[in-house]
Amino acid sequence: MWSDSKSDSKDHWGSAEWAAAQRPVRGRLEADLIEAVRANQNATHQMDEAAHEAMGISATDGRCLDIIDRRAPIAAGEIAREAGLTTGAVTGVLDRLEAKGYVRRVPDPKDRRRILVEVTAGTQEEAARLYGPLKQMSDGWIERRSDDELRLLIEFNRVGREINERRAVEIREELSGEPGTSAS
Repeated sequence: MWSDSKSDSKDHWGSAEWAAAQRPVRGRLEADLIEAVRANQNATHQMDEAAHEAMGISATDGRCLDIIDRRAPIAAGEIAREAGLTTGAVTGVLDRLEAKGYVRRVPDPKDRRRILVEVTAGTQEEAARLYGPLKQMSDGWIERRSDDELRLLIEFNRVGREINERRAVEIREELSGEPGTSAS
């Protein structure tokens, strides 16, 4: 994923060889941080896959369900933008999630012509069963963190999200061949 056969693999940022080649303390810390982030992303992906399997849904459906849970009530177009999908794809996701009883479409109280989406009480119960133990497993560690440490962790995750979202847009633009567009 990170290597290029034309050059030395220790020059590829984030590779195991690159990490091993870092000698100064700061370089080692950066390498350790990259490894920790990548391992955490993998573990999060594994957890989500297990939860999605338990719920009988796909990864894309699970990602959209998470967006709905965090932002509800939300319009389909907003789900599409946040998930990086087309509105047509989101319609299919919503049809599947609604058929399984995970979401419901409701009229927008401000504009009855507009439809919003929200999770059902059953979905909230299932999410608590599957994801709730993560909070209990991490409570002790979090309680030992200072407010400033928690603020730093929040900022780190916010900036990481922004960087990943920006890079995803850039890659989609490269794939479509047109700046300012994305191929979804």
